[in-house]
Amino acid sequence: MTTLQSAVRRRRAVAAAGAVSAGLLVLSACDKPTPVATITVGQSSVNAEALCYNDGKKLDAKSLEKCQGKAEDAKSIKVDQDETVRFGVDPKIADSGWIILVNGRQFTDASKKTYRTIPGSAFFNAQYGTQGNSNTVSIQMGEKGAKGFWSFKLKKA
Repeated sequence: MTTLQSAVRRRRAVAAAGAVSAGLLVLSACDKPTPVATITVGQSSVNAEALCYNDGKKLDAKSLEKCQGKAEDAKSIKVDQDETVRFGVDPKIADSGWIILVNGRQFTDASKKTYRTIPGSAFFNAQYGTQGNSNTVSIQMGEKGAKGFWSFKLKKA
């Protein structure tokens, strides 16, 4: 074996070791994903990880307030008043119970199901305090104290 071949092999070995080390460093810096919530209207859907999530433990008031401030950047979906809005949550969310909030106010009773449907017209109706062309819909995990918070924007189609 020539010294040129030997040098090339050493460089490859050093490069491979560097790549493995860099990959492990990147993986160790990752947060584990949070449970996902999804909203589906007709053929369209949007999903999101939690704005705030404390691995199933209660969020303190300061954390929850900070989460609600992030809701303005939520993913949006268009809703025709004649369509059904379908909410789907990860079983981890359902096991703790979850409620739907519209513009920060409780909109539904707590549920332990992974799936709910609500008529689209309910989200743009003065009777429910949801008039206008856009409303923020949030999913709060936890019946007695928030353990997680997901938000979406519903826009009138």
